[in-house]
Amino acid sequence: MTTNSLDLRKVQLIRKAVLLAGILGLLALGAVTGTIGGETPLHEGLEAFGLLLIAVCIVGRAWCSLYIGGRKKAEIVDRGPYSISRNPLYVFSFIGAFGMGAQSGSVTIAVLFLLVTVGVFHLTVKREEAWLAREFGTVYEAYRQRTPRFWPNFSRWQDRETLEIRPAFFLTTLRDGMVMLLAVPLFEWIETSQHAGWLATLIQLP
Repeated sequence: MTTNSLDLRKVQLIRKAVLLAGILGLLALGAVTGTIGGETPLHEGLEAFGLLLIAVCIVGRAWCSLYIGGRKKAEIVDRGPYSISRNPLYVFSFIGAFGMGAQSGSVTIAVLFLLVTVGVFHLTVKREEAWLAREFGTVYEAYRQRTPRFWPNFSRWQDRETLEIRPAFFLTTLRDGMVMLLAVPLFEWIETSQHAGWLATLIQLP
C-alpha cells in the first residue's frame, strides 16, 4: 500500500470517527428534547418519512457500491451513478442522515443530522479530491470538470452493459447502511424513557 493510499485511509477513518461523535452528540440532544405539541400526526408522519429515506439510502448506497467497490484507488469510475455525481454514495448518505434524525419526530433534529453529515463529508471530499488529483492527474481533472461534486446532473448519465461485481464490497456497504436503522429503536427508547420519567425533557423543538 502506497503512502498516498495510507493517507486516504487515514482521512476515511477520521471521517467515521468525527461522524460517529456528531451522531452521538445529536442523540444526546434528542434525549433531552421533545417535539412541540407532543406526538402529533406531523411527528408520526416525519418518523415514517424518515424510515422511507433510510431505506432509499441503504438501497442507493448498495447500488453505488456495485460500481465503485474496490475500484476507487485503482481507476476513475465515471459510469452509472458516478456519471451524474462524483459522490453519489455520499448523496445517499445525506438522505439517510435526515431520515435518521427524523426518527426523533423533530424537523430540527433531522436537519441537524443532515448538516453534521454534510459538513463532515464536505471536508472528507476535499481531501479525497486532492488525493485523486495527485493519483490520476488530467483524467480526474476532466471528470471533475464534467461531473458535479454532489448534486446530480441527470443529463450526463452514462452506463455500462455489464459490471464486474465484487460481493465483499457490496455486502460491506449494505451492512454499513443497515446500521442507520438503529436510529429507529434508539429514538423509540428515548421517547419511552421520557414518557416514563427516566429522561427529563428540557427543550421543546419543532
